[in-house]
Amino acid sequence: MDKFSQLRHDNPVFIYKSYSFSQTDTEINASFVFEIPGVAVFTPGWSFPKPQCNCPVIDNNLTLERLVFSLGMAELVSYWKAVCSPEIIVECGCLDSAQIDWWKKLYFLGLGEFFYVNGISAHMDSFVNITCNGAFSCTDEVAVNNHGCLVPVGGGKDSALTLETLVSNGVDCRCYAINKRCSISATVETAGLDEDALIVSSRRFDRSLVELNNKGYLNGHTPFSAIVAFSAEITAYLHGLQYVVLSNEASANESSVVGQSVNHQYSKSFEFENDFHSYEINYLKSGVYYFSFLRPLSEFQIASMFVSHKKYLPVFRSCNLGSKVSPDIWCGDCSKCLFVCLILSPFVDLETLSSVFGKNLLDDESMLDDFIGLLGLSEHKPFECVGSIDEVKLSVSLAVRNLTADNRPLPLLFRYFVDKGLYNPDSLDGIYDSYRKYYNNDNLLPCQFEAILKNEMERLL
Repeated sequence: MDKFSQLRHDNPVFIYKSYSFSQTDTEINASFVFEIPGVAVFTPGWSFPKPQCNCPVIDNNLTLERLVFSLGMAELVSYWKAVCSPEIIVECGCLDSAQIDWWKKLYFLGLGEFFYVNGISAHMDSFVNITCNGAFSCTDEVAVNNHGCLVPVGGGKDSALTLETLVSNGVDCRCYAINKRCSISATVETAGLDEDALIVSSRRFDRSLVELNNKGYLNGHTPFSAIVAFSAEITAYLHGLQYVVLSNEASANESSVVGQSVNHQYSKSFEFENDFHSYEINYLKSGVYYFSFLRPLSEFQIASMFVSHKKYLPVFRSCNLGSKVSPDIWCGDCSKCLFVCLILSPFVDLETLSSVFGKNLLDDESMLDDFIGLLGLSEHKPFECVGSIDEVKLSVSLAVRNLTADNRPLPLLFRYFVDKGLYNPDSLDGIYDSYRKYYNNDNLLPCQFEAILKNEMERLL
């Protein structure tokens, strides 16, 4: 029996036992209890800053209870995946059959990379059965007067572009982060906002899961952006903000594995965004509108627009490995660092790129395997939040043309690109023009935000 089947056999049930929320003078605290019977009890938690005034009533607040319970449902899958129990029993809260189907879809597609990497053959209908025998304890629907935006900021180029564009157009913005990092604070400051504009929640991950992983239990990628979505909704609701404005782009819709629905960025895709939007209207009912401002754009367009705001080049960071140190850095050794370098390369000179990343990634032979993956020449793209294969090829082609026109030598990775016959200058202008004018109509932008984005595109592209 393989490990997946053995773990399911030995651990037939995973239990979402309880959630709770309480308040102090400064915080709203939420806690959860999950259990793998006979193996582990997990007790993760969150703390959300409490607004100094106009905070909704917390006692007997059914709206907040639904939000907290749902955040627990989003957290649950990180712990469930250790054993992949065929049955999830939800002993608290309330789910109807349509909600159960909604969560099963999120878990299944959000775990696509996890299943793929671990060699697990799973099917949406049968990978798990969810039953709910709980109920909500609160009874009061508590509405708030929503206005303004909450912009999740991760320190990368996408959220920096969203924030810069909205602030420069006079939109009232607060920023949101989970467990603050230096690049996040620097992005907010560079956008011209006060430190008070940043709302930071604290997520307490139960480290006993790491102990299970070290013992050989299953591990892998989970849909973290779904956790961002639910926690941002709670934050926006508490602070009376009307919009949660994400910075996910059209390129996030592309599968990481050609011909399969295995998307590292599933919870950043439009499919999830649209599903979440419907879930909010039908079940959360907080009055917060969740959408991605950059959804109509490709990563290529975002890079082109971002570099026009050069003040962010010294402060932005998008490296997952580098984010684990303080202050957060570009590690200079991963596929995410390389992708960002490549997507910027048509618009930023090589010396500046080397300064940003602390080394010349494009002349580093150790980056060749990642480069091959980003070009779509291997079994799958790197499992990172990276753009499409075609965007990478276009970016490299334009950078090669720029260097050739200036009679400058090509760095190692670009020479590989040319030697493989991937550089075709004859068709480049047409491809570039089509990307420059690209606009994905599968989006949820309210009219006023769409007008801002289109004006900015016309100005910068």
